[in-house]
Amino acid sequence: MRELTYTDAAREGLAEEMARDPMIFVVGEGIGSRGGNFNTTVGLHAIYGDMRLRDTPISERGFTGLCTGAAVLGARPVVDFMFLDFELDALGEIINQTSRLRWMSN
Repeated sequence: MRELTYTDAAREGLAEEMARDPMIFVVGEGIGSRGGNFNTTVGLHAIYGDMRLRDTPISERGFTGLCTGAAVLGARPVVDFMFLDFELDALGEIINQTSRLRWMSN
């Protein structure tokens, strides 16, 4: 049986799904040509480019909202948060906006 780190397994799974579905894109800080702070997207930028790996500024709530809107329109966004505490910051967007989107718009 092949042994992989969690990061390698996540990257392989993401690459496999991105090859299968052109509607999948990834957003996060440093995930472009740099490959992510923990090498989570190494090599994917060379294959899929800027359109499917969007390097973002430090604005977790902003890109979480972007992904919410993209998902509503049929895309399959993947958010790459650098650290758990940044994810917790974006939780406000998920709880206060995403969960109520159905009732705030038609």
